[in-house]
Amino acid sequence: MMSLMVHLKTVAHLRGKADRIARVTFRGLSFYSHVAENCEEVAHFNETFRWPIASRLDGSEMLAIQVYNYSKVFSNRLVGTFCMVLQKVAEEGHLELTDTLIDDNNTSIKTSVTIEIRYQPMDGTVGVWSDGEFLDVPDDRDGMFAFETDSLLHKFTLLSSAVSFSSIRAGKGVFSAMKLGKIKISKDDHKKGDEPAILDMEDLDRKAIRLAGTMEPDTISLASVTAVTTNVSNKRSKPDIKMEPGSGRPVDYQISITVIEARQLIGLNMDPVVCVEIGDDKKYTSMKESTNCPYYNEYFVFDFHVPPDVMFDKIIKLSVIHSKNLLRSGTLVGTFKMDVGTVYSQPEHQFYHKWAILSDPDDITAGCKGYVKCDIAVVGKGDNIKTPHKANETDEDDIEGNLLLPEGIPAERQWARFYVKVYRAEGLPKMNTSIMANVKKAFIGENRDLVDPYVQVQFAGQKGKTSVQKSSYEPIWNEQVIFTELFPPLCKRLKVQIRDSDKVTDVAIGTHFIDLRKISNDGDKGFLPTLGPAWVNMYGSTRQYTLMDEHQDLNEGLGEGVSFRARLLLSIAVEILDTTLPDIISSTEVQIETISNISESATGKMEEFFLFGSFLEATMIDRKIGDKAISFEITIGNYGNQIDGVSKLSSTKKKKKDGESEEEENELIQNSSEDEADEDADLVSVSCTPLMKPVITDRNYFHLPYFEKKPCVYIKSWWQDQRRRLYNSNMMDKIADKLEEGLNDVQEIIKTEKAFPERRLRGVLEELSVGCSRFVTLANKDVNQAGRTKLDRERLKSCMREMDSMGQQAKQIRTQVKKNTVRDKLKLAQNFLQKLRFLADEPQHSIPDVFVWMMSNNKRIAYARIPSKDILYSIVDEETGKDCGKVKAVFLKLPGKKSFGPAGWTVQAKLELYLWLGLNKQRKDFLSGLPNGFEEIKAAKMGPSLQSVPPVSLVYNMKQVFQLRAHMYQARSLFAADSSGLSDPFARVFFSTHSQVTEVLSETLCPTWDQLLVFDDVELFGEASELRDDPPIIVVEIYDQDTVGKAEFIGRTFAKPTIKMCDEHYGPPRFPPQLEYYQVYRGNCTAGELLAAFELLQIGQGGRADLPPLEGPTDSERGPILPVPLGIRPVLSRYRIEVLFWGLRDLKRINLAQVDRPRVDIECAGRGVQSVLIQNYKKNPNFSTLVKWFEVDLPENELLHPPLNIRVVDCRAFGRFILVGSHAVTSLRRFIYSAPDKNSNNWATKLMNGYMVLTNGGSQPRSSPSDIIVNMDSEPPIQKMDTVVKLDAVSDKEKKKKKKKKKGGVEDEDETDERVLDWWSKYFASIETLKENLRAQEAAQAEAEEREDLEIAAEVAGSKTKEKSKEKKNLKDKKKGQAADGFEKRPVKAKVDELVVYNKELESEFGSFEDWLHTFNLYRGKAGDDDEHVLDDDRIVGRFKGSLCMYKLPLSEEITREAGFDPSMGMFQSIPHNDPINVLVRVYVVRATDLHPADINGKADPYIVIKLGKSEVKDKENYISKQLNPVFGKSFDIEATFPMESMLTVSVYDWDLVGTDDLIGETKIDLENRFYSKYRATCGISSSYSVHGYNVWRDPMKPSQILAKLCKDGKINGPHYGPGGKVKVANRIFHGPTELEDENGLKKQSEEHLALTVLNHWEEIPRVGCKLIPEHVETRPLLNPDKPGIEQGRIEMWVDMFPMDMPAPGPAIDISPRKPKRYELRVIIWNTDEVILEDDDYFTGEKSSDIFVRGWLKGQQEDKQDTDVHYHSLTGEGNFNWRFVFPFDYLMAEEKIVISKKESMFSWDETEYKIPPRLTLQVWDADHFSADDFLGAIELDLNRFPRGAKTAKQCSLDMIRNEQELPTISIFKQKRVKGWWPFVARDENDEMELTGKVEAELHLVTAEEAEKSPVGLGRNEPDPLEKPNRPDTSLMWFLGPLKSIRYFIWHNYRWLILKALGLILLLLMLGLFLYSIPGYLVKKMLGA
Repeated sequence: MMSLMVHLKTVAHLRGKADRIARVTFRGLSFYSHVAENCEEVAHFNETFRWPIASRLDGSEMLAIQVYNYSKVFSNRLVGTFCMVLQKVAEEGHLELTDTLIDDNNTSIKTSVTIEIRYQPMDGTVGVWSDGEFLDVPDDRDGMFAFETDSLLHKFTLLSSAVSFSSIRAGKGVFSAMKLGKIKISKDDHKKGDEPAILDMEDLDRKAIRLAGTMEPDTISLASVTAVTTNVSNKRSKPDIKMEPGSGRPVDYQISITVIEARQLIGLNMDPVVCVEIGDDKKYTSMKESTNCPYYNEYFVFDFHVPPDVMFDKIIKLSVIHSKNLLRSGTLVGTFKMDVGTVYSQPEHQFYHKWAILSDPDDITAGCKGYVKCDIAVVGKGDNIKTPHKANETDEDDIEGNLLLPEGIPAERQWARFYVKVYRAEGLPKMNTSIMANVKKAFIGENRDLVDPYVQVQFAGQKGKTSVQKSSYEPIWNEQVIFTELFPPLCKRLKVQIRDSDKVTDVAIGTHFIDLRKISNDGDKGFLPTLGPAWVNMYGSTRQYTLMDEHQDLNEGLGEGVSFRARLLLSIAVEILDTTLPDIISSTEVQIETISNISESATGKMEEFFLFGSFLEATMIDRKIGDKAISFEITIGNYGNQIDGVSKLSSTKKKKKDGESEEEENELIQNSSEDEADEDADLVSVSCTPLMKPVITDRNYFHLPYFEKKPCVYIKSWWQDQRRRLYNSNMMDKIADKLEEGLNDVQEIIKTEKAFPERRLRGVLEELSVGCSRFVTLANKDVNQAGRTKLDRERLKSCMREMDSMGQQAKQIRTQVKKNTVRDKLKLAQNFLQKLRFLADEPQHSIPDVFVWMMSNNKRIAYARIPSKDILYSIVDEETGKDCGKVKAVFLKLPGKKSFGPAGWTVQAKLELYLWLGLNKQRKDFLSGLPNGFEEIKAAKMGPSLQSVPPVSLVYNMKQVFQLRAHMYQARSLFAADSSGLSDPFARVFFSTHSQVTEVLSETLCPTWDQLLVFDDVELFGEASELRDDPPIIVVEIYDQDTVGKAEFIGRTFAKPTIKMCDEHYGPPRFPPQLEYYQVYRGNCTAGELLAAFELLQIGQGGRADLPPLEGPTDSERGPILPVPLGIRPVLSRYRIEVLFWGLRDLKRINLAQVDRPRVDIECAGRGVQSVLIQNYKKNPNFSTLVKWFEVDLPENELLHPPLNIRVVDCRAFGRFILVGSHAVTSLRRFIYSAPDKNSNNWATKLMNGYMVLTNGGSQPRSSPSDIIVNMDSEPPIQKMDTVVKLDAVSDKEKKKKKKKKKGGVEDEDETDERVLDWWSKYFASIETLKENLRAQEAAQAEAEEREDLEIAAEVAGSKTKEKSKEKKNLKDKKKGQAADGFEKRPVKAKVDELVVYNKELESEFGSFEDWLHTFNLYRGKAGDDDEHVLDDDRIVGRFKGSLCMYKLPLSEEITREAGFDPSMGMFQSIPHNDPINVLVRVYVVRATDLHPADINGKADPYIVIKLGKSEVKDKENYISKQLNPVFGKSFDIEATFPMESMLTVSVYDWDLVGTDDLIGETKIDLENRFYSKYRATCGISSSYSVHGYNVWRDPMKPSQILAKLCKDGKINGPHYGPGGKVKVANRIFHGPTELEDENGLKKQSEEHLALTVLNHWEEIPRVGCKLIPEHVETRPLLNPDKPGIEQGRIEMWVDMFPMDMPAPGPAIDISPRKPKRYELRVIIWNTDEVILEDDDYFTGEKSSDIFVRGWLKGQQEDKQDTDVHYHSLTGEGNFNWRFVFPFDYLMAEEKIVISKKESMFSWDETEYKIPPRLTLQVWDADHFSADDFLGAIELDLNRFPRGAKTAKQCSLDMIRNEQELPTISIFKQKRVKGWWPFVARDENDEMELTGKVEAELHLVTAEEAEKSPVGLGRNEPDPLEKPNRPDTSLMWFLGPLKSIRYFIWHNYRWLILKALGLILLLLMLGLFLYSIPGYLVKKMLGA
């Protein structure tokens, strides 16, 4: 036997005289020495301790020795601790040393200990030094340690002090900090209790305070490395149990896709349409004619209501189709596919302005077929998407840099083949009724299997099916399905389904999803997707065949399967195709091929597994089932399944392989079995517990009376031995569990604001790094086992790499954790957790999961599914499943959809279950984890000789008796279960088979029960110490008591009690227990919190007398109810709560009656206050008395403060009161008043604006009496000529380029003229600024991230991380570069005054304007559950406006003595009066973006409606036709009276010709809060003051008046204007300009600029300063009540308010949309050259072309113009001298041409389109009888096109190819340009080729200039062009007379000839008619 021996000799250098005791801990097991009495300097212990150990000593394990001063009465006091890592012992086997101890502050003390350690390994060998596993101890910075031992040990003594904070007391073990789990110690070993791992915070705090007393803890070198670790505990007081399956329930999704444009489409002269397809929904854009770069800008919205899994597997497919119309489907140009999940996993769930690469699915050898630029966003309920500001986007021309691909996927994706090989399946269920089969059997005499399976594989929107295997439960296919898809694919999952082929409909038997990310790795050492050959297990509905299976969804893969369905053997491989090979199949159709069989052993060696289970307790059985006898069945695969498991086998297989034959089955049912004497005889499995009738627990639940006799089950099964996979998963899972628990601790510490979260985080990271290194040593075993697949090997490599680097990084981060970085590092650690969970999920299954079913009446009622890896046994502790050999609480739930909603909330049954799964040969250990003290009872017929047979039941002869005390203090924020919006809650506590109830408190959501429930004589079976370690779970259910019917379920929570054994002292630190908050769940939703504490006290020999005494019921009123005892209930102190009653708003009717005389009741902790009655709510809904107060006793600890309830009641006649609605303020924290700072001068007026406590938190900047000078620019803050932010990412090349540009002289922009500036100039300038700021932020962020990456990379010297960070760096450089480019490319800006554009609501910027007036929503009505999709908004019945202020009494007197202090107002001094006030409200609506389409055509006709109180403004006649991004540009004036009308609703409606108009979306603004806010939201303050022009001052009060008023209200000194442009306010001095310019340009002196400067910097004023609202535009989301939570678009607007008692404001600013400006573009086509020659001459065969040029600006249909034809050009030269004239309307700011046209002949009105100004010129070859041939084209973007070449020779393809690099010009600046441009087309290989050159002149004139100097089209008057000099065609007469005739005559007179011909034909017909009619008439008449 391996063992470790420690000989503890002496402890020396002790201080004082006392009794000493020592405690030695190893692997969580502690021994105490004897007490050395009365020793002074030295204590001689001379004792030996021995630990028998089951697994080899690991070099990283710890030994800890603590020395205490012993005391009989008090708890022992720690002298010091000694810890060492046993590395050297593991190596050498023997070690003697003397070393110093460290105290609990981690400092080394004089006391030393002398020990000798021996380690006896099993085989006599000793461990080897393993590198990289010891802990790096941070260098002792201050040299605070002095060690006396050799350096090696010195390195480990510190152990980073894992022990220092573990609250060490006698009688508790130190956690073995390095071990991931306790090793079970054989039973006979005496074992002292080990302390539970809930870190005792009090105790920590005490020590921490002792530490912090000296100085800031992080300054102590040691405190900064202190780590607190715990052993992994299944003892958390809050077990995390998820009751309801989250998946499978449908959710709302909205996918919005904007198709902006397409570029570089391959094909000649095409008419492209884009088709957007999601799943089966298709939508098309309009068709654009004859262009390769169509511009659409069309917006599509798809709405779905499906489960998340289904949604994320849907494929988004974009395809471009060429010339599709009603009659023909068009030809496909290319497609792009991506699944919805990929979009959803993007940041913000969206791709914005990205280019999708099109590829041709029918021809994989072809390259890219073009690009489509689009936005894709996927919004689930409650996601909000931040859209970048939509104004004028010009900067995404860089296609390669903005591809529609997730980060990390290469732009060039290659084609690959995905091979899915399907071999065979086993264990299929029967899928037909047996009636037919019996008939068949009678006729034909054969017995057939009742299932015809085939396999269907779905991937990337394609399906492949194997053949159908008729009638087979064990079909063999041996086929492969081949998909061809781009790699890496943008579809994450592959779906494999076994289906049953049926004449009517095929049904799924089982479904399995394969996540490609889990079977591949994209790193530099990664591997392509590969899987198997491996078995995958499929789960679904139960196996009985029914015609209508209610759980069919489960078989389709929705929701958690409730039963094993089948297992399928498959493998997956991927090969990247080389598309250049000649013989490649170019189509992407799915192919099916046959493959050869694989050997049995390929998937691993068959082993016999043994599963044992014991039911220790079955409670909480739902009362619906309680009247019948119940049994439990456990199955694994089909083994153990008696009702519907093994389909009778068709083939006579080995009995051993597939379970039981029939006779055995019959025996099984009687639960008996016989066995031969042979040791490994076939055990007959017992998979069912005996039937037993439940006993009643209480009204709702029953329990089974198992008491001392616990039934057991055991099953033998055969599976391939692939345990290694599960072992590795288990190790990672355990590390992850431990990490998660640690991170939860850290979050809890941060949340409850306890001390030193950083220490706990250090401990967590330490454990992580140790765990990782342990994984690396353990995982590399059994590498050559049979059945290892490529994926196994690759996964092992990549897991080892990942874990290794994670361990290194964790170590690294650990050293960086400081008090101020805790939160950031916590995020990093959470990333580790996600990664671990991802790695731990094993894609290749082996052993199927275990199902536990509760059976009643031979029907399956409820189940639990337990992953087999969780209960798998291994000799190595870390590899064992986390629940193997442990007693675990299991909650059974209803199968499938039954478990959604209320039915699924009730627990069906709660089991305490012990499970063990392992190889049959390891069976001897299967009982080792059960609580001790039982005897086994074998099955009845057993011979006495046999010991190896598992027991049928266990009888416990040891039992412990306990008393459970449940201290139920209070609950808060409970679910509203009654229609009044309140509940009548009571709690029911379940423990083991007992249950008790608290009293019912009526009408509250925040009950304070303050009740102690005592459960006497609770019997628990097993050994005391084990119970102490892992007590059973307590379930607390909260119900709402109803007068009739049964109580309604509110929610449930779980807890574990703190346990005291009878030999322990009831005292600190563990007792009395602290109240804790437990989250209450209702299904998956939270339904409140419970504040409670639970303790379990063992009753010893002395009976209950020994327990801590209970005080009797002190309260006479409450009857025999015990209150929570003093040590546990919180300490109270006296508070005063002041309430500001302002008014009530928007009260809805109650039972159809209006609320007329409301009153507000405030209640907190049993005390309260009532407002005065509002006499007439309609006339004035405000209160006449503003402030009242009450006093109440509240806990000192702010976290325990009870909620404050606000209720509104309506006082009706005859003294009746009706509850209108209520609101619970859960946290009073934000209302706590803190005394202002004494040092700030004149401090009490701090109370000015109400109590400004709330906003300023009481910490004002301390201002000294001296003046502070604030230097302002003398100019107002407007955008300067150059951009301020410069990033040095611009390369020299670019700088040169810029110089070049300057030389060209293009850049000197004409100074913007004051007259042309309008409000929109200001708006667009501001948007530019907004975008630049965002860019700068992004760049800064990228830089910061990069810095961090580099830091980590530098410290973790691993090549991998460096490479990674390099990749990342490039990406970030790109981002930075882009940002820089953004700045550098900008043309120089003119000076324009700006406003602020907020891309969200103003409220979110300024704290909802609740600086002193808060709004509390009043709720009424039953709360909706998630599945009914009821949002709380529907329950809002009104709003209470007011505020609270609470403070501890007594308050210091200085406040109340303040001058002007009004005692009736309490803390709410100088609050404005609340009498009604008349206000002019002016609403400016700028525009709306991304509206949800309301019409069938995918557009909407929006118009604005504004409601305020009773007044409503409808702007219906000005609707904007067919626009989803309408620009309204309107202002509306409404007069209103606050408080009656204060809620402004701005809605956008869709105009409809017939029927009612539909609401698209609306936004609500509370004007009252804005009006009274100190941020002064009435009228925004602009950045500069002017009295005329576009920036005119809007406010009726001038800046100087506003400033004077603010100073007066705030009681501050000022403003004092001084000479030289100075102004002094309080003690700040501001500078600014003093001259003002009026309309006529005259300057005059004025103080306004100065005053405005102060207002713009008001936040710098001490005490009262805050940011005043600037002139702004806010962007508000539009919401539609029918689609709650999903944005329907956004609206940009702002509101100004002017009180009517002030001077009236000027007229509203004109923000009407800019009218587009009329321009005329004159294009003269002079010549062409080098045009390719298309025609062959009849006679001479020479090549020629008949050239003409076509051009258009708006679109081919609207305004195309052609030149005349230059016939028979032999050289490709053509002369035209032809003028095109294109008039157009142009919006300068948006750089768009505006066209209005009817969409179709049926359209009601014209629709406005905005398209980019692009001139298209094409060159054609004219043909007379066939269609003209297209030769080439060029498209010039008039804003930026390359300058034309001077001569034809210099004109080349490069002008197009390198467009990005060449300098560009804009026709709007140049006005006139002449030059040569190339015509291009694409050849067969999609290469660009030059097909001609054109010499053209572009001349842009405004409409006025065009009128003054008109020109003619073609060569017409006025200003005619001369005729071109073309070579004569006269020679042609001889060469081709016909041809010439054709030319001259046909060309000039063709219409004439055609008309003449038509006429002749008509005349002929008429003549014939007249000629023949008489004869016919005669015949008819005579009837001949």
